[in-house]
Amino acid sequence: MFTGIVQGCFPLFAVERKPGLYSLTLELPANLLEGLAIGASVAIDGVCLTVTAIEQPKVYFDIMQQTLSLTTLGALKTGDSVNVERSAKQGVEIGGHVISGHVDGCAEVVNIEQPENNCFITYRVPAEKMKYIFPKGFIGLNGCSLTVADVDKASNTFKVCFIPETLRVTTHGMKPVGALINFEVDRQTQAIVETVENFLRANPDMLLGR
Repeated sequence: MFTGIVQGCFPLFAVERKPGLYSLTLELPANLLEGLAIGASVAIDGVCLTVTAIEQPKVYFDIMQQTLSLTTLGALKTGDSVNVERSAKQGVEIGGHVISGHVDGCAEVVNIEQPENNCFITYRVPAEKMKYIFPKGFIGLNGCSLTVADVDKASNTFKVCFIPETLRVTTHGMKPVGALINFEVDRQTQAIVETVENFLRANPDMLLGR
């Protein structure tokens, strides 16, 4: 489990491509290495990965084909910066919202507006995922817990407002129009929507007001 409060962005030290498997190497600062062990979960651009080896300050991760197909991780190369968050510990403050690290796919950056001291970014996602995205609701973007500012169901897009601190600490300020971002819908919202859908399918007369 993650909180969506990214702890920093760091360049990839190495990317090794093997058939059906990629291996990533990151050099992490001392505060993120403290207590880290093989088998621990770390979110890389919002994707929950398992630590496979540690040679401080280097930390190693493997990515299977299914994850490569669903996320942006397959396009990463040495030197690319990624958002990093260690898994949450029991009793810590959750400053964002609960994120599983099991992403739903990729969102495309379709517009960037930068009025003074503000940054509004618009994303497009597959149409079937829009039912889980609401104004003022939560969305996970490359591991960041963010609030949806506006939604346009007709174009399958939603808008997020970034404060300068989020742009400074994460990779979001580096993404141009056309870039792909890992997204994860809010699981509580998804559960509510699917529960209502299942209920209405089982009780079609409710739709007719009977």
